[in-house]
Amino acid sequence: MTGSQNSEHFYKRFLKKLEISHSWPGMYMFKFIMPSNSNYIEELISIFEDFDINISRKYSSNRKFLSISINTKLDLPEEVIEIYKKTSHFKGLIRL
Repeated sequence: MTGSQNSEHFYKRFLKKLEISHSWPGMYMFKFIMPSNSNYIEELISIFEDFDINISRKYSSNRKFLSISINTKLDLPEEVIEIYKKTSHFKGLIRL
């Protein structure tokens, strides 16, 4: 998600896509890419502390970047939007 993807217009369109493409409640995978020396890796993961998650981490071949995939069950597509909004302040984070 880019800076323009933080707009309410983007989130409204994204919500409609989530409603169409997923069954709710259901599993959803969040994927994030960040510099591997980032100071907010644990803070990012703590956003999911109230959820039962399956997490995987994978470093790029040169170990400059870290990919974190978090799979969890959510009740509503709005929960996906709220989690993405909570991650919008992390500098250098790519949200897929």
